[in-house]
Amino acid sequence: MPRKALKEKTLTVPEVKRLLEAIGEENLDQFQRRAFDYSAKFAKVDPKSNKALLKGLIKELELEEEEAVQLINCMPESIGEIRVFLAGGRKIVETRKLEDILNFLNQYRKKE
Repeated sequence: MPRKALKEKTLTVPEVKRLLEAIGEENLDQFQRRAFDYSAKFAKVDPKSNKALLKGLIKELELEEEEAVQLINCMPESIGEIRVFLAGGRKIVETRKLEDILNFLNQYRKKE
């Protein structure tokens, strides 16, 4: 019997990691384990500070949720990289705002 999606929610990679950790690695099926491995390797933000980062990008820097999620998932390191994510809306973003976004992302970037 096919499953029907009741609700759709956009998640960041750190959120996926946190949710799958809560289930417990030993309880994951093969697809969940792959998602967990991916999120463990590519999460570039601490899951604890993820909500604050997402909220700040949406409220303070006035980004749409989808744009903010993509920025968190990739954590661009330059203004040019940020432009790639924001160009889809066909709007021109001021360089000053791009610098503010980059500085905000750098505050939350995981130190490796």
